[in-house]
Formats: sequence, structure tokens, C-alpha cells
Amino acid sequence: MGVSAGIVGLPNVGKSTIFNALCSAKAAAENYPFCTIDPNTGIVAVPDERLNRICSVLPTEKIVPAFLELVDIAGLVRGASKGEGLGNQFLGYIKNVNALVHLVRCFEDNDVTHIEGTLDPARDVAIVNTELLLKDLETVQHGVERMAKLVKTGEKNAKPKLEIFQRAEQALSRGVPIRAAFTEQHDRAALAELHLLTAKQVLYVANIDEKDLVEETAGVRSLRKQAESEGAPFFTLCGKIEAEIGELPAPDRRAFLEGLGLSEPGLHVLANKIYRLLGLRTFFTSTPKESRAWTIPDGTAAVSAAGVIHTDFEKGFIKADVYTLDDLEKYRSEAALRAAGKIRQEGRDYVVQDGDILFFKFNV
Repeated sequence: MGVSAGIVGLPNVGKSTIFNALCSAKAAAENYPFCTIDPNTGIVAVPDERLNRICSVLPTEKIVPAFLELVDIAGLVRGASKGEGLGNQFLGYIKNVNALVHLVRCFEDNDVTHIEGTLDPARDVAIVNTELLLKDLETVQHGVERMAKLVKTGEKNAKPKLEIFQRAEQALSRGVPIRAAFTEQHDRAALAELHLLTAKQVLYVANIDEKDLVEETAGVRSLRKQAESEGAPFFTLCGKIEAEIGELPAPDRRAFLEGLGLSEPGLHVLANKIYRLLGLRTFFTSTPKESRAWTIPDGTAAVSAAGVIHTDFEKGFIKADVYTLDDLEKYRSEAALRAAGKIRQEGRDYVVQDGDILFFKFNV
């Protein structure tokens, strides 16, 4: 399955700088409020050391990681929901991503203009969230009008859907995002056709100065509290450092990170947090031709996981051979695993676990 995240925030918070660093792309990064008119899209590999461990035991010609699509969405401003700063165009791009990475500026820099004039992370978050809420409110109100007309015509499913739309309108009018107001899958499914922006899960990211790596600033603390109040994940990164990491040869990156007291680059943290945020899991396949990581939602049955690889695998599913990385590293070959009884045969309803190594048997 494809996984995408849109990087949102006010102008000049460092979105394009971080996007460039993570994706090694060439997004515009001028000090200008509306610098990125069309979203820049980058495909980045999701770091997963388990795939390398598998390949160190089972040699393969090709290694294919899971991938994450990142979209650098131009800065939102006050009034974006009403079209300010090409707001409607920008907000439209957000509809197409699975999750939002809300980047918030937590650094002072006299050379980079702050569109609001002063540094205030809590205010900046409120501006962006308000614009998303207002846009959703407008969308839902149109939906209520449309559904009310269908109720009058006697449309079978219109009345229960109208009631859900009206509840959504009430929640948004109170300033409550859809993701917080609706937890039942049935309700979320009914609202899905509206592509509501506040229905998307959010990861808050504080863009900090290098000098603030050691001690948390007041701005970062306020953003952390905001995330905690929403039950949303949060982490900090330094855009300047990520840019430097992106310019370094791979062998030099570990020493550079260790010198700064960091265990891993921001991309690793970002990808892993997005996967957890969206409830995603990874399984692996390994053959002499190719070893690969595959992305599935938590709770996916083996037959559906087979379909992620190819529809024929799902249609003709017979069974799946399943083993773990720990057992592979202990026994060192599939033949030894089989001899030790460590390869299980599972049926179509088996719920694939994160990290499973699978070999599907099918007949079409």
C-alpha cells in the first residue's frame, strides 16, 4: 500500500529545507511567504534494519525497502480557508495524503522572516489548525445541504448520513477536529467521501536550532503540551542539521550524529512515527532474486497481505510459510529452519505480525 504524508505549517518554518534534506530534492526555499506554489513530492525509503539483517543471512540480488511519499505543501496563512495566499489550492493538496506532519518553527533567526512577526509556536499551531477546521466546516455544510435534499427525495441511506454530517458540523463549529470527534469506524466511513482535513492523523514536529538540541526551550515545551493534549505524537529535529546530514557520504553520517549526541537522523524518526501513527505494520519476503519490505495495516489477514504483492496471490491463495527474523538469525538458513520446525504454515485468516517473513503459496 502507498503511504503519504503532507508537511504543513506556516510559511518560513523550514518545510522546504527539511523536505530537501529528507528527500534530497530541489524544492524552493526562498525567504518568501508563498514560495512553493505546487507541492513537491519525494519518495523516501523507510529505514528498517530488519531488512538488512535478513539479507545478511539470505543473500539476494535486489533489496527493496518500503517507501514513504512526502509532500511539501506550501505554507498556510490566516484566511487560507477563504482563499488567502492561494489557500484553496494548497488545502486541496492536503486531501490526498494519509497523514499530516505539522512542522512548527521553534527557532529564532533574524535572517528568516516570521510571517506573524514574532516567534510563538502555540499561536502558529492555532492558525494552521483553525484554517483546517474552517475549510472542513465549509465542506461539511455543503455536505449537509446536499444530503438534506436527498432525504427529501426519499434516498434510502441519506437520513443516517445526514445525521452524521450534522454531528460533524456541530463538532467543527465547537473547534473540535473530526479525528477527535469521531472514533467509530462506521462514522468515519460515512464521512470519508468528504475528504476532511481534520480527519487525518497529525504528527507535530518542532524545528529547532542546533544550540537547542540539549535543552528544551519554552516554545518546544508549549508545542509538546499541545501535542499531548490532542494525544498526537511529537518530536524535535533541526532542519539545518538534517540538511548537513543529507550532504554527507553515508559512511560519515554515523560519526556526525554521534558527535551531536543523536542516535539517528530525523528521517528515521519521522518514518517510524508516521507508521505507528497510521497503525501500519511491515512484513518481509525473501528470495535469491529479491528481498523486500511490504506495508500493511495492523490486523491484516494473510490472504490480504498476499494481495499487496499481487492480486493473483490473493485470488489463488493456498497457504503462507511464516518464520521470524530471530529464528532465521539463529538457524541461518531456511532448510535449517524447516528441519527445526520453525517454519509455520498458516491459512488465509492468519493475522500477519509486524516483522513476519512470509512465503506465499498460491494457484491461479
